[in-house]
Amino acid sequence: MRLIIAEKPSLGRAIADVLPKPHKKHEGYIETAQGDYVTWCVGHLLEQAEPDQYDPAFKQWKLEHLPIVPDQWQLKPRKGVSKQLAVIRKLLKTADTIVHAGDPDREGQLLVDEVLDYLKLSAARKKQVRRLLINDLNGAAVRKALQRLQDNSSFVPLSVSALARSRADWLYGINLTRAYTVLGRKSGHNGLLSVGRVQTPVLGLVVQRDEERDNFVPKPFYDVFARLEANDSTRFLAKWQPSEACQPWMDEEGRVLDRRLAENVAGRIKGKPGEVSKARNKKGKESPPLPYSLSSLQIDAAKQLKMNAKETLDVCQKLYEKKLVTYPRSDCRYLPVEHWQESPEVLAAIRSNDESLAKAVDEALPDRKSKAWNDKKVGAHHAIIPTARRTDLFKLDARQRQLYSLIARQYVAQFYDDHHFTSRRLEVLIEGGLFVAKSRQSIQEGWKVLFARKGKPQSSEPSGDEKEASNAFLPDLNQGDSVQCIDSDIKDKITQPPKAFTDATLLSAMTGIARFVKDPDIRKILKETDGLGTEATRAGIIELLFTRQFLTRQGKEIHATVTGKALIRALPDAVGQPDMTAQWEAALNDIVERKGSYAGFMGNLDGQLRYLLQQAVNGGADFSQLPQSDQNTRGKPFRRKNVTRRKSDRRKQTD
Repeated sequence: MRLIIAEKPSLGRAIADVLPKPHKKHEGYIETAQGDYVTWCVGHLLEQAEPDQYDPAFKQWKLEHLPIVPDQWQLKPRKGVSKQLAVIRKLLKTADTIVHAGDPDREGQLLVDEVLDYLKLSAARKKQVRRLLINDLNGAAVRKALQRLQDNSSFVPLSVSALARSRADWLYGINLTRAYTVLGRKSGHNGLLSVGRVQTPVLGLVVQRDEERDNFVPKPFYDVFARLEANDSTRFLAKWQPSEACQPWMDEEGRVLDRRLAENVAGRIKGKPGEVSKARNKKGKESPPLPYSLSSLQIDAAKQLKMNAKETLDVCQKLYEKKLVTYPRSDCRYLPVEHWQESPEVLAAIRSNDESLAKAVDEALPDRKSKAWNDKKVGAHHAIIPTARRTDLFKLDARQRQLYSLIARQYVAQFYDDHHFTSRRLEVLIEGGLFVAKSRQSIQEGWKVLFARKGKPQSSEPSGDEKEASNAFLPDLNQGDSVQCIDSDIKDKITQPPKAFTDATLLSAMTGIARFVKDPDIRKILKETDGLGTEATRAGIIELLFTRQFLTRQGKEIHATVTGKALIRALPDAVGQPDMTAQWEAALNDIVERKGSYAGFMGNLDGQLRYLLQQAVNGGADFSQLPQSDQNTRGKPFRRKNVTRRKSDRRKQTD
C-alpha cells in the first residue's frame, strides 16, 4: 500500500482526484481504487513544547531561570489534531511506500518530516520515503508531479535547516521576551514586551523612520533652469549642475542652499549663447515585469488594491485552494521552461475567466517567450501564475476577483513585446556653467499597454524633480552646436522628510533590507538571502506587531507606538537591527548546501543568546519611556498557545 501524506486537506484532495476511482472517503483519509491511501496534516500537527513542560517552575517568569535551553527538545500535538495524528499513525503501520507531500519549501519539508519522526518511523523506512513536489493543484500538474517522485533523503538538509531555524527562533524569542517583559514590569510597565529575531528589526525600521521624520528640519534649496532655443527655433529646458566650486553653498546631496548663488547664475546666463558640449542619443527597451513572488504580489496589491500583506496572502491562498493560481508562498519570480508549453491553456483560461483581460489575451503574442522562463532561477517552487482552470469569476468575492486579475495581467504581459524608447541627453555650457537637458520618447508601448490608467498607457516619463529637467522632445543637436538662453528660472523648493512606511513600502523594506544596512559584508549577505522573514511569515510578522500594539496606522501610514519606540530604545542595537538575521540566514543556507552543520549553528546561537541576556540584565536598559500601565495586557504571560497556528503564523511570536 502506498501512503501519500499531504500538508493540508486541499492538497490531499487534489492528489486523490487524479488517482484511480472509485474512492472510499474515510475520516481523515481517502482510499483509491488501486489501493493508494491519501491522508494529510492540517498545517503543523505538532508544535514546540512550552517552557513549563520542561520544568513546571518555568510557569513563573523569573530572570534566574534564563536562559531556558532544552536538553532534549520536545514536540506536542496541537490542540484538536490528535485524531488526525492517530489516522496517520495507523496508516503508517501498513504502508509499503510512504510519500512526503509537504509544500515545496523549507517549512513544508519539516512539517511532514517531524510527524514521521514523532511517530517513530524507523530509520530504515525513513530512507525509503519518497518526495512529491506540487506547485499547482490542477490535475495535469499533479499527475506530472506524481511521475517525478524523488528520494526524500535528498531533502534532509532542507529539513535540518528548517528545524534549526524553528528551534533558534524559539530560544531567541522565549528567552529575550521573558527577560525584557520581567525587566519592564520591574519598571512599572505591565505589558508583554515580545522580542523576536525578525519582528524586532522590523519594528526597529519603523522606529528609525519615525525618529528621522520627528527630527527632520526642513531646509530651502534652489534649482536653476535655462530656457534654451536651438537654431531651428525649437525650445527646451535644461537644469543647472553646480560645480565643485559651489560646494560651500550646498548640502551633502548637492542641493544649493543659498538663493543669492542661484540668482547670480540665473542672471548671468539670461540672453547668453551656449554650446552643446555632449550629446547622447540612445535606444532602450524594458522587458515585461516578471510574474509575481508573494512579496512582489503583496507590494503591488497594497499599492493598487489597498490590501494589506495578510489579506493578500489569505486571498491568494483561497485562489490556490480553488485551483485558480499556483502555490502562493513562493519567493521565486521565474518559471520552468517546460511550463511554457502549457501557456496556450493558461491564456485561454484567463480569457475565459476575466472579461477585462479578454482583449489583452487576444492581442498577445503566444509564441513569445520572455525571460521569465528560466530553469536556472527556479528552485523548489516557481512564480505565482494563473492555472489553466476555467471558472466563473463572479462566483468569487470582489477581493478574489481583483487579486486574480492582478496575477493574470502580470502573466499575460509575458506575451507582449518589450517596451521600446529613445532617450536623449544634452549637456550645454553657458557662461562656464553646465546645464543638462533630457528627453525620453516611446517608440513602441509593448507590454505597457496592459498597465493603462484611465485609458492612457502607463507613462515611461520620469516624475518629480527629475521630470523638471526632462522634455517631451529635444532637438537633434550635436556636440559643438550653438543654442541661445532666452530666459532663466529659479525654482524655490524645500527639503522633505522621509515618507512614513505604508504596507507596500514596509514589505519592500523587509525584502530589500540590505539597503538599510551600512556594513558591506552584512549587506552582501542580505542581498543574497530573502531579507527579513520569509514569503510565508512577513504578513504575519507585520500583523503581530499591530496585535502587540507596537505599531499603529494613521490612514495609509504605519507608525510605531509609544511602547514600540520605548522597547527599541531599551534593547541593545544588535537586537533591533537586521544584522543577526543576515548571519543566521547565511548559516542556515550553508546547512542546506551542506557547507554548515546544525550543531555549529546552534552552538553559535547559544553564545549569542547568553551574551544578550547578560546585556539585558546587567546593561542598565532604560525603560523610563515605557507606559507605566497597559490594561490590555496586564498579567498576561507569554503563551504561544494563544497564537493562531496556521503554518504561516507558526513562528510569529518567536520570529
